Amino acid sequence: MQRTLLSLMLACSVASPALADLALATSQNCLGCHSVDRKKVGPAFKDIAAKYQADKTAADRLANTIRKGSVCKSGVCNWGPLPMPANERVSEADAKKLAAWVLTLK
Repeated sequence: MQRTLLSLMLACSVASPALADLALATSQNCLGCHSVDRKKVGPAFKDIAAKYQADKTAADRLANTIRKGSVCKSGVCNWGPLPMPANERVSEADAKKLAAWVLTLK
């Protein structure tokens, strides 16, 4: 009984941050354009994580993009024909939390 309870507690403590950040992404309407594992209007979160896996500045840059959107230069956008719109209702803290979570996805 104790072993089962301990296993359950450990599983919940490991899974909770991922679920909490998926819940945050849902509450901030990120899933309207993105998905964890497939392209929608915007790229899949896993594709974003893969692209920026070696970039040490990625978390700050992504948090900034979440809040301020992206800009196309000379008609070229980062992920396709559409820029990401600004979502300034997302707080800086939540944007950082979302960016950090996205970068953990594989």
